[in-house]
Amino acid sequence: MRARPISHDVLVEELAELIAGRQGWVRVAVDGAPPARPERLADALVAPLRLRGRPVLRVSAGDFLRPASLRLEHGRTDPDALYEDWLDTKALRREVLEPLDPGGSGRVLPALWDSRVDRAYRVPYEELPPGGVLMVDGTLLLGRGLAFEVSVHVWLSPGALERGTPEDERWRLPAYERYERESRPQQTADVVIRADHPDRPALLLGE
Repeated sequence: MRARPISHDVLVEELAELIAGRQGWVRVAVDGAPPARPERLADALVAPLRLRGRPVLRVSAGDFLRPASLRLEHGRTDPDALYEDWLDTKALRREVLEPLDPGGSGRVLPALWDSRVDRAYRVPYEELPPGGVLMVDGTLLLGRGLAFEVSVHVWLSPGALERGTPEDERWRLPAYERYERESRPQQTADVVIRADHPDRPALLLGE
């Protein structure tokens, strides 16, 4: 892939234009391994979209993990379990994405499970008006059959990913390698951003 250097501010504006150009509800995935900080980009898009007249609802896939009894059935450091079992895709689909299908209710549950204390959040449903944007950040989101109108993958080279991953989380690296190999986010995402240097991002463009 060719890389086009771009400033963070211009990147956010270009993404906001792309998203705001879609009609109806727009479900957006901002995907990336934790060291890529996809949540920062998702947060940065909220204000520019609202300035363009689009209501925005922020959701984190990290609030839709399965309970520890299921998530950690094979131990706390199993990369295959992280890849296959941690995210509650059924709940994310049912509570967040399907309500924004054509003819849907628009009622979205913004958070389901607090994995830090392993219990359900007690938050009400929120109604996203027609034309609103659902902004979901997370890790290993693509290739799961989840319905997103726009998908953004924040990519790190293997070296940058390893350097940015704390020692006690290095066990996760094989899951990210498997994700690149099996889900091929660089090929499937609508937008791919190289973020080895957070202050100097680049858009990755197909040949």
